Amino acid sequence: MNASGSKTSLIALGAAFLMGCASGNTSPTPEQDAHQVIDKSDGNLARRHSVAVVQGGVLLVRSFPVDTVKRPLSNAMSLASYAIKSATGLLRRVAIGTAQFPALETQPLPAAAYGATMDLEQWEKDLVRISGHKSSRGEINFLVDGEEFFKRLEAALQDAKKSIDIRTYIFDNDDYAVSVADILRRKSNEVDVRVMIDGLGNLMAMQTDPESMSATFEAPPSIEQYLEHDSNVRVRTLTNPWMTGDHTKTTIIDRKVAYTGGMNIGREYRYDWHDLMMEIRGPVVDQLQHDTDKAWARAGVFGDLGNLFTFVKGLKKHADDTGYPVRTLYTRNFDSQIYRAQLAAIRRARSYIIIENGYFSDDATLYELARARRRGVEVRVILPASGNHGSHDASNAVSINKMLRNGIRVFRYPGMSHIKAAVFDGWASVGTANFDKLSLQVNKEVNMATSHPAAVNDLLCRVFLPDLAISSEITERVDVGLQARLIEIVADEVL
Repeated sequence: MNASGSKTSLIALGAAFLMGCASGNTSPTPEQDAHQVIDKSDGNLARRHSVAVVQGGVLLVRSFPVDTVKRPLSNAMSLASYAIKSATGLLRRVAIGTAQFPALETQPLPAAAYGATMDLEQWEKDLVRISGHKSSRGEINFLVDGEEFFKRLEAALQDAKKSIDIRTYIFDNDDYAVSVADILRRKSNEVDVRVMIDGLGNLMAMQTDPESMSATFEAPPSIEQYLEHDSNVRVRTLTNPWMTGDHTKTTIIDRKVAYTGGMNIGREYRYDWHDLMMEIRGPVVDQLQHDTDKAWARAGVFGDLGNLFTFVKGLKKHADDTGYPVRTLYTRNFDSQIYRAQLAAIRRARSYIIIENGYFSDDATLYELARARRRGVEVRVILPASGNHGSHDASNAVSINKMLRNGIRVFRYPGMSHIKAAVFDGWASVGTANFDKLSLQVNKEVNMATSHPAAVNDLLCRVFLPDLAISSEITERVDVGLQARLIEIVADEVL
């Protein structure tokens, strides 16, 4: 209880508390190599777009007729899950928008109470039922921004002794991603290197270039082919049945150390954006490895049969036996663990909730946050000042006004923040999931959750408090036009 109380007072924010925390992150400075620049000539762009059309056609064929044969169960479950969640979600959004929110907003808005936090011991017990599985153990080291994470990752790749497993939504084809690919190509002569990339996510990412790129680097049209060329790297492109995706981002070294969080492999994540990853050790890494092995098998020639065979073989123990209670939470077909757990945490919270996420459009989450605030819970949300998707920016603007009407304090982080983290009364949930339909109900996602006081305080001190300190609070409603409202409705249904 004392640890929870200290976290509550940290959230109250004051200079005295900031002085007691580790140094905050600084904005990364882009580093540009003269020989690694992008060729933006009309001929090169036309060639890239032509290749993208071909790749998109191949992905479409693989995601539907081929997947129907190789992965009939996965394909059918993706369609059924998406259809059911979309239908029930639409009904829920209509109810929230037309009845529940208007009724809630007639209630008085109390001052933030900063009272006693929820019973975290009981909460962890209840999470077994809510998530459907027991917690594991591990140690989490937070890595803030690309400078800290990618230097650690590059060293880990170079030091790998047996295996490297990468599962990522985007492995871009810009200069920095190519430099990581070069490390993997060289390392594949010494260790087993497997790379899984989401087909649709990567295809879209490779058509645009970061603003920090210089002028004449010729990007490879296909990063998959580049990785495999003259190397022993094995690459599998994950299909997108019914437009679902694998938004998971995990790298596992020697089956003992895992990295997961918001960062894909590309220049934006290395130099331009504010983001967060975790270095994880302990038995929970065995679970992440098992997930990777199943995904690899499912993406292979045997499809669902390969996935079943890997599942039957079971989880193997390779990681060190160390750490404190840590829980994996997933978004899967018919199993939205992250969504259930975070909604339950919002309903359970009694003192404070703090969230940082760039994509904030889920109406049920907004409604539960508003209810928590009207119970006297202090609720703060950090959004980026500069988003990377126009549809999400419009949706965020509508969400901001809903939050302000209900006493939720909203802060604008200077620049693009891609962090996906939240703390609810001393329970932290951090990982790959956004607060939108795709992450919470459709795509494959993984978050790490813990109530361990040292880990949660580290997250507060290294991420939330520094980010609040440099963010500007939004105190007046945002001007939202008809176009933005229409985009928000579509974004709620699709994204």
